[in-house]
Amino acid sequence: MSVDGTSHTVRLTTSDQVTLTFDVPEGMSVLDAAAAAGYVLPGLCHQGTCGSCHTKATGSYRLGPHSCEALPPDAVAGGTVLACCTYVSGPVDVTASYPRSRVTDGVPRRREGVVTDVAQVASQMVWVRVALDPDESAGAGYQFDPGQFVEVQVPGDERRRAYSLANTGNWEGVAELLVTARPDGYFSGFCQDLLERWPAEQRLVLHGPTGAFGLRESGRRPRWFVAGGTGLSAVLSMVRRMAEWGEPHPVRLFLGVPTLADLPRLPVVGKLITTMPTLKVAVCVEHPDDSWAGSVGDLLGSLRTAVDAHTGTAPDIYVCGPPGLVDAVTKFADNAGLPPVISERVLPT
Repeated sequence: MSVDGTSHTVRLTTSDQVTLTFDVPEGMSVLDAAAAAGYVLPGLCHQGTCGSCHTKATGSYRLGPHSCEALPPDAVAGGTVLACCTYVSGPVDVTASYPRSRVTDGVPRRREGVVTDVAQVASQMVWVRVALDPDESAGAGYQFDPGQFVEVQVPGDERRRAYSLANTGNWEGVAELLVTARPDGYFSGFCQDLLERWPAEQRLVLHGPTGAFGLRESGRRPRWFVAGGTGLSAVLSMVRRMAEWGEPHPVRLFLGVPTLADLPRLPVVGKLITTMPTLKVAVCVEHPDDSWAGSVGDLLGSLRTAVDAHTGTAPDIYVCGPPGLVDAVTKFADNAGLPPVISERVLPT
């Protein structure tokens, strides 16, 4: 506790065993106190609704109001907290699932650029490509870890929306995003308008990248990726990184869509299939028409069938999508005795 008796010490240990120590004043969240100490932890909404700042905690603390979709009750019972709504009343040890490299020193990066391409890739999905201006400190490139997200802002408008990056870190300064068209959605509506008046000069501001979701080292254990909606962005980034690095792991990508019109038409997926010999893609359509000859039903059923037929080393399962999908896959993997699921919940921002 500090001299004035109003703050408590937090020891945060990252997955690569780096310990960061900082004080949390009474009434301030762990996330905000870390930022005040110069450590920007993965996080987004700062109000317990997105789930991007989850960690494990032991010690004296109070968990404030939060969305059960962002942090389910069973996770709370297991000691998981959201750093943005965790308030300490004594010494607390926090264990993060991410490495030290996911903690930004100082303030999140801000990059501005121009939209160079936009395309409707599914009935409710838009692909956006941004070429970023060179940065004084970072140079012309745009480096980030696969699985991370950025907050997107239209110049002159203070509103921001979070989207996972669909490409990989690069020296060209390129960012690719997948955007779901939501009814009355702010940025998705902006993208629809941009499509109608394309080609058009349009600039965007990207804040970040940040986020804890990403690849974990576990030897050559197979990696299976499960994606729902724009959860495909983060998954694509990770698979593309594996392809670039020539990683030998057996890879499966499970993609579920309600109808064929919702199936993303992305050339990069076809390229991965033809150039990555370790990759198998399974697409499951819940309500297909007569032209569909592939898997039918929900995504969990497709995953269950694959697990039942699998022999050899159990796979690491990565899932990114709506909370219902994440919860269902996590529960299934636990019951099947598979390694702990690595997940990211996609919630409206």
